Amino acid sequence: MNKPLVILTNDFEIKPTGVREICCPAPYLRAVGEAGGVPVLTGEQCPLELAERADGLVLTGGGDLEPSYYGEERRFASVVCDQTRDAFELALTRAFLKRGRPILAICRGFQLLNVVLGGTLYQDLPEQLGFIHSDRALRHFIVTQEGSVLRALFGERFRVNSTHHQAVRALGEGLTVTARSLEGVVEAYEHERLPILGCQFHPERLTCLIDDRRTPDFLPLFERFVAMCREG
Repeated sequence: MNKPLVILTNDFEIKPTGVREICCPAPYLRAVGEAGGVPVLTGEQCPLELAERADGLVLTGGGDLEPSYYGEERRFASVVCDQTRDAFELALTRAFLKRGRPILAICRGFQLLNVVLGGTLYQDLPEQLGFIHSDRALRHFIVTQEGSVLRALFGERFRVNSTHHQAVRALGEGLTVTARSLEGVVEAYEHERLPILGCQFHPERLTCLIDDRRTPDFLPLFERFVAMCREG
C-alpha cells in the first residue's frame, strides 16, 4: 500500500546573522510517520504546486496570525506575527480547500484555518476572558461532542495539553465545534463537508506517551487523518 504524502507547515528562526532559517518540531514529523504517512516540510515556496502534489496538509503551531486578516488591529503586546509565514500559509490553505484535500489543523493552524473560513479569534485569552491556557505543563479536561472523531477515538471527556494564548471566537463557515474546555473555549472542530480535523491543543506531543500518562495516546488521531489522506 502506497503511503500518502503529507506536507507540514514550518516555523522559523532568525539567526544572529539575520538569516531566516526554516524549522519544525520533530513530534509533528514523527506522529505523521508513525501513523503511516510520508511527512515533508513545505518551506515557504510554491503553495499551489504543493497543494496539487500532496495528499494531505498539517497546519502546525507557532506564532500569531496577523489580526487584520479577521478585521481587527493588534490590541495586545502579546500578539506577535510574521507576515512571510502568514502569506504563505494562507495561500497554501486556500489551495487545499479549493481541491478538497484533507487538512489537520493544530494550534496556530487551527486558528488560521478558522480565519480562512471567515471566523475570528480572541487575540489574548488572559486579557479578554481571564483564562490561562498557555502553560506547557497544564493538562485540562475537554468534553467532546457526540458523533465527532474525537468522541469515537477517545471518549466523552479526557485531558489534553494547552500552550496557546489565542483561541477561536466566531466559528468559520462550515465548521462544527466538536470539543470545548470546561470554560467553554473551542478545543476542536470538524468541517460539515470537507475532510478537515482541527485541534487547539497539541496532539503530536501526546503520541507514544513517553513521558506523559495523564492524557490519551493521540496516535489514533494521526492514523485517522492519514487514512483520510489515503482515501482522498
